[in-house]
Amino acid sequence: MLDKVINELHLYEKKLLNSIDKNIDSTPEEIAESEQMPVKAVTSAAGMLESKDIITVEKNSTDNINLSEEGEEYVFKGLPEHRILKALQDFDSEGKTEASLDEIIEKAEVSKPQMNFSIGILMRHKWATMNNGKLSLTDDGKQVDISQLPQSKFLKYIHDKKTVAEDKIPEEFADVRKEFKKRKELFEIKTIQDFKYHLNDKGKQILEKGFTIQDEATQLTHEQLKTGSWKNLHYKGYDINTSVPNNFPGKIHPLQQTIEEIREIFIDMGFDEAKGNILESAFWNFDMLFQPQDHAAREMQDTFYVSNPSQANLPDQKLVDMTRAEHEHGGNTGSQGWQYKWNEDVAKQIVLRTHTTGLSVRYLSENQPPLKMFSVGRVFRRETINYKHLPEFHQVEGIVAGEDMSFKNLLGILKEFYRKLGFKVRFRPAYFPYTYLSIESEIYVPEKKSWMELGGSGMFRPEVLEPLGIQTQVAAFGLGIERLAMMRYGIEDIRMLYQSNIGWLRQLPVTKNIKTF
Repeated sequence: MLDKVINELHLYEKKLLNSIDKNIDSTPEEIAESEQMPVKAVTSAAGMLESKDIITVEKNSTDNINLSEEGEEYVFKGLPEHRILKALQDFDSEGKTEASLDEIIEKAEVSKPQMNFSIGILMRHKWATMNNGKLSLTDDGKQVDISQLPQSKFLKYIHDKKTVAEDKIPEEFADVRKEFKKRKELFEIKTIQDFKYHLNDKGKQILEKGFTIQDEATQLTHEQLKTGSWKNLHYKGYDINTSVPNNFPGKIHPLQQTIEEIREIFIDMGFDEAKGNILESAFWNFDMLFQPQDHAAREMQDTFYVSNPSQANLPDQKLVDMTRAEHEHGGNTGSQGWQYKWNEDVAKQIVLRTHTTGLSVRYLSENQPPLKMFSVGRVFRRETINYKHLPEFHQVEGIVAGEDMSFKNLLGILKEFYRKLGFKVRFRPAYFPYTYLSIESEIYVPEKKSWMELGGSGMFRPEVLEPLGIQTQVAAFGLGIERLAMMRYGIEDIRMLYQSNIGWLRQLPVTKNIKTF
């Protein structure tokens, strides 16, 4: 076991061990010089040896004090408060018992900020008093010998010593040093770290057994291979059974990964991608989809309405009038419509889109069949936040339009889509205001031995297509992406997809195909 440890020691680790054995009190700088190593290599090798329990590194930090440039100036000129005190003493000797601040500033050669700062010190030491903006010397102030003040002596002491360790300051200056703690402009403090290395039992055993110090090759050059000199090199030993540290590479978030996978599938199936704004008029979000203006989904408790701007601009009047006709009496479709008075102001309301189907009808208004289109985007609904609902989520929507398009074609497209995702799918009848022959797609969950609803689809009603001038059949479908991602990653709580849980994210595999059924 010890032979294995010695064989894996780096050249610098061996040199450091050898130096410690010779002189345990050597500093990293002294070791670096004696062993012809960079200082950083010494500290790095020490860290490696300590991690292997071969040595113990003792670290001690010392704060060394030097005078700053300003501090050096005060050694010769005196501290501002001392210069002011000296000026007051001079005025007093001249028979002037008080002096204005301007007079003192000029005589003491201090700045106005220094003057303001010093007044408090003078009064705290009871060396001066102030009355009507003028300073007067006290009896205590008259007796002061500035050269003998502890503050003056301390600055002179630091000046003479050049550098003094914080813990080596004489006891007589302890109070002064405490007083000067806040006056950082007077000093420069440099922290010096001192390292001492001590051999552990394991290190002593290694030195007792002994080792050879020689240059080690860690990589080969072209020249060494060409000349054959590689045969004479000594190679560092490696333990092929050593465990490697966990590696956490960058990866796409699972929700975004699911979105990208869906996009790839639809693009491979020949669909074009469309994008739109999250702010939509009620006209495109509801009215164009033949959803009556008194429908429950339009209530404030189900939809987010925007107050600024308060209204949207509607499209051309012909499309608006035809949409009105569909709602009021069914237009020319043979339908009776919803039999109510359609309100244009209601259609102008602005909402956070509740689905991306509004983008589908917008696309139909700008493009003629045949076409295949899909979109992926965020939608918003006033949902109570719980383990399976959020007020903001993602939805994928798609339409297929053409002369030969039928309900059977729609089922085939959906089956192929879910097959590419790796799911077994079935369909059951459903109802949506803007489609007929409507269905909901359900995928099988093996763990629960049950079916899970994932999205709705159907054929657009004539009342949706007539205002757009579309004469062919149009199939439409949509599904929630978060629910799909939960299935792929085995998540029970939808909120997990939006939590900053770095541990969970690190555990996820990098590959996108997580589960297939």
